Amino acid sequence: MTSEELDIEFKDAVDRVNDHTEPFPADFLLRLYAYFKKATNNYDRPSSRKPIINAFKANALFQIKDITKDEAKQEYINLVNNYFLYRT
Repeated sequence: MTSEELDIEFKDAVDRVNDHTEPFPADFLLRLYAYFKKATNNYDRPSSRKPIINAFKANALFQIKDITKDEAKQEYINLVNNYFLYRT
């Protein structure tokens, strides 16, 4: 897959998540959060008002610290595809 194709698939996966109206499981959201942040090179600190949520987010980011931006995009796509595949 080319970089451009990966970017298109990643954007489509992000759109699917954003368009979904039902709540996602918390563990799924944490993984999406971490892969999204890594894929977009967004290293801003977690900004929840609750310290425990910030800790979980920071831990999720730490767990994927050694993957590349493109690997993060692919993992995000895989998570979204698997989630929606097994929901129907």
